[in-house]
Amino acid sequence: MIKKEIIQELLGRFEAARHELKGTDCWSARELRSILGYSSWQSFQNVIEKAKESCRQVGEDVSNHFADVWKTVIVGNAAPREIEDIALTRYACYLIAQNGNPLNSEIAFAQTYFAVQTRKQEIIEKHLLDVERVAAREKLSASEKRLSGVIYERGVNDRGFGMIRSKGDQALFGGFTTNDMKRKLSVPKGRALADFLPTLTIKAKDFATELTSHNVIEKDLRGEGLITQEHIDNNSAVRKILHERGVKPENLPAAEDAGKVKRKLEGQKKKVLKETKKIGKR
Repeated sequence: MIKKEIIQELLGRFEAARHELKGTDCWSARELRSILGYSSWQSFQNVIEKAKESCRQVGEDVSNHFADVWKTVIVGNAAPREIEDIALTRYACYLIAQNGNPLNSEIAFAQTYFAVQTRKQEIIEKHLLDVERVAAREKLSASEKRLSGVIYERGVNDRGFGMIRSKGDQALFGGFTTNDMKRKLSVPKGRALADFLPTLTIKAKDFATELTSHNVIEKDLRGEGLITQEHIDNNSAVRKILHERGVKPENLPAAEDAGKVKRKLEGQKKKVLKETKKIGKR
């Protein structure tokens, strides 16, 4: 999660860069490049082109959102010089952010900043938390799928994978089995435990799973017994780290259904696309 101090700093920078052009909020592409951390204008132009293509694909007039302009800058010898720039609407900025890497703090913030019509910091923070949790859940699913494939090649079937994962949960949750935790967190029947775990626990499970995949390959482990012990050891190691920091994962409260959060975010994204297109037409 992006720290509050960074959020405050970025919020200030994005607000300071905003200006009005013919009654519409706009951002300079040159200034946005700097804020988003792109190393060169050329590399940022590539991202802009992808954003323009996204704009075309939804039937929008690119010129309504990406306006070519010129701006005056002072070069090294203090002489003014005209350089090309692009005036970007909020919608254009949103498309640019969506084509960036969300693991970058500036990009992650921009994706939310331009998606949320109100600029209240607490709304941005909540949205970022939801995005982070859904991303963590999807990452865990991918890690478990990878582990399943790795151990399948080493003589373990689907039933064996289920047992290995269950033993790992028991090690992570201090003796509580997967079913124990489901009852503890009131997980609906037929749903995955991970869908109702807080982000910290999801990431803990993911780290242990990644460790197991790595070590199974590195140590060339084969058979359910050896791989099960490896997964237990890794989950126990992760639990020890959490415990040393005062966290007992079995005592953390249940979180909102990750599937529901994902659907909410997707709904917000569709709404934003519709609203920002309206803004661009004003």
